[in-house]
Amino acid sequence: MSVLNPNHLLDQADSLISATSAGAPRQVDIRRAISAAYYSVFHYVATMAADEFIGNTQRGTQRYTLVYRSIDHRFFKELCTEVKKTSLAARYRKYIISGSLGIDIIHFASAVPGLQEKRHTADYDPSQRVRTSDASLAISIARSAIAAFDRADLECKKMFLTLLLFPPR
Repeated sequence: MSVLNPNHLLDQADSLISATSAGAPRQVDIRRAISAAYYSVFHYVATMAADEFIGNTQRGTQRYTLVYRSIDHRFFKELCTEVKKTSLAARYRKYIISGSLGIDIIHFASAVPGLQEKRHTADYDPSQRVRTSDASLAISIARSAIAAFDRADLECKKMFLTLLLFPPR
């Protein structure tokens, strides 16, 4: 399996909003750039989760694909919304001994709901006109979120990925 490289998605998003000799970017390009910004974060976390639980040497296997494809967009947003709260719900609290997943995971989680909402607007709301600056901001937020996750404490990353794949009941 060839996983999507989040940096390639972000590079593509940058190129979609770059002005050309033909003029300003088209609405379709700006919208695709916003969508790519969200998907860079989504595919990044899907890769991190599958690498953690199956292993990056197993990327061509069905087990890897099963884990990679198991992440639900709605729950991803819900978990991120929960993680950034100062007081976690009881269903999460008992799994996070320190009471928090750390500032870097919180930074990552804080970016996800907004990026997902921007993607929904860009992909599904024809009444909204999006600007190049909207896409540029989404790309910057996505890059910052991925960098924050990369910086996070290893155990905090593992716990976030565990909760993402195995939602507590």
